[in-house]
Amino acid sequence: MTFKAEYIWIDGTEPTAKLRSKTKIIAGTPDGTELPVWGFDGSSTNQAEGHASDRVLKPVFSCPDPIRGGDNVLVLCEVFDIDGTPHESNTRALLRPLAERFAAQEPIFGIEQEYTFFDGTRPLGFPVGGFPAAQGGYYCGVGADEIFGREIVEKHLDHCLAAGLSISGINAEVMPGQWEFQVGPVGPLEVSDQLWIARWLLYRTAEEFNVSATLDPKPVKGDWNGAGAHTNFSTKAMREGYDAIITACESLGEGSKPMDHVKNYGAGIDDRLTGLHETAPWNEYSYGVSNRGASVRIPWQVEVDKKGYIEDRRPNANVDPYVVTRLIVDTCCTGLEKAGQV
Repeated sequence: MTFKAEYIWIDGTEPTAKLRSKTKIIAGTPDGTELPVWGFDGSSTNQAEGHASDRVLKPVFSCPDPIRGGDNVLVLCEVFDIDGTPHESNTRALLRPLAERFAAQEPIFGIEQEYTFFDGTRPLGFPVGGFPAAQGGYYCGVGADEIFGREIVEKHLDHCLAAGLSISGINAEVMPGQWEFQVGPVGPLEVSDQLWIARWLLYRTAEEFNVSATLDPKPVKGDWNGAGAHTNFSTKAMREGYDAIITACESLGEGSKPMDHVKNYGAGIDDRLTGLHETAPWNEYSYGVSNRGASVRIPWQVEVDKKGYIEDRRPNANVDPYVVTRLIVDTCCTGLEKAGQV
């Protein structure tokens, strides 16, 4: 008996990495067979030179393959050099020790992944050679005149649920052809692993409709919303008291932290974080209750309940979730630790 394992990894393309995958036929069953280490040609993925091209794939997360069905699985891998050290493109390896160090604070994340469908060179729903009606009716809209790509979105949602991912919702976004799904709330490694798998499933699902999905943070220049990955975060202390909420917000704005974060929140961030279209300027840090024009938003219900979570609105749609969760955990958990709020 055999099953198909789709090995998925993040490549070394800069400034924004791409997903790659290939299929391995494995003897046995997924429940009773250890997923083996595998290899690939790193010279074709911007992760090696041709004279020393072998790179290693180590499985770190697997789930049912909802596209092939049956006993087949999706396998997310970390990339290693042949000497057993993490490859320089392996950002998950940098998150692992931080997640372990601050595990006692019980950090959890919910990431809102925005994306845009393209039909060829134009966003899905944009007329050939022109523009649709201005933004206003598309967000959470209904009807064929305002919603484009729902069949793909629904199929992607079904695939994510069948894979066992922690998908918590979907909605149409502000620009035509723009959508969002949410992953979480789960821990930093879990949310990042699942978001990468959900992205792969998004691309793979849209492929069947001859449509592409992009995480470009500003897919259409001008008076159109960009695409972000708003990152919701809390620790046990934040879920129990408001003082910890304020400490986390203050920690994110301390010293060089705003720029340390923003420069790692996705390529092209200055195109999206302009101070318009529900964003704060990329070079200014602010936080506020119910303020979508702030860098970090405290939901109104959190202020009422005096506990809960915060939303970092700065990360781009194309951000590496291993990077954004590592930065937020390190900054906020360290701040809470220093304040004695753990």
